[in-house]
Amino acid sequence: MTRPARPEDVDEICAALPSTEFGTSWGDVPTWKVPAGAKGRGFLLYRKPGPTAIDPRTGERYQDLLVIMTSSLADRASLVEDDSTPFFTIDHFRDYNAVLVQQSRLGELTLEELTEVIHEAWLAVAPGRLAKEFLADGQG
Repeated sequence: MTRPARPEDVDEICAALPSTEFGTSWGDVPTWKVPAGAKGRGFLLYRKPGPTAIDPRTGERYQDLLVIMTSSLADRASLVEDDSTPFFTIDHFRDYNAVLVQQSRLGELTLEELTEVIHEAWLAVAPGRLAKEFLADGQG
């Protein structure tokens, strides 16, 4: 039986992926990176509230945004344009392979859907060898 995704699932899913570490990027933005170490690239960021991310319904800054990498702009578009998902983008990210989602809306996804999106984000930035091993193990 599937269950709705929860904010605490994010760190559990990321930590279970090979060679990941939780650190910072873009100065002090909490970020999950792969591979662990100095060459790590971010695949999921906890975005801080800022003037470029305003909720159009309330006019307030989003307080709970995740930035999740995608493998391409086309993959981003397919997630954003699917009305059944809570994913969206903002003008600030128009040229980035990433989607945004509010942690407060993760329950609109199943745990399996959230896991798939995070796995795809990890695969989008993981070194080729690591990605091949992960896929060969039947995890991706």
